Amino acid sequence: MEFSRRDTLALGLGAAALTVLPIRALAAADDAIAAFTGGADVAEGGVTLTAPEIAENGNTVPISVEAEGAAEIMVLAMGNPTPGVATFKFGELAGAHSASTRIRLAGTQDVVAIAKMADGSFAKASSTVKVTIGGCGG
Repeated sequence: MEFSRRDTLALGLGAAALTVLPIRALAAADDAIAAFTGGADVAEGGVTLTAPEIAENGNTVPISVEAEGAAEIMVLAMGNPTPGVATFKFGELAGAHSASTRIRLAGTQDVVAIAKMADGSFAKASSTVKVTIGGCGG
């Protein structure tokens, strides 16, 4: 197979774009975290994030989050092109500060939950979810 000059240039630009894509996704996640926290420090712990270690289908990955005393919980999929998955808001009379849903993951990546507590502090939990192709577990 022969490549023309135009084909070679197009392949080179495509490869360059693919190398920049993950950096842009992480920058988008950092921007979302900064917007949610207002630049405040985020402590580890205080949030329970339940996600499977291995997901056979990245289209429907079940997760649940819980943070006692939280006013809001934001969930991010760090490797997705659009990292923001959901933000759950809890009122003063909420019986439980927990939520569960199914999310879509583009591949193996970290899922992060950040909770804004009623006192204005922030807590964080993360979990790595390995997305397999075809459900082979590898």
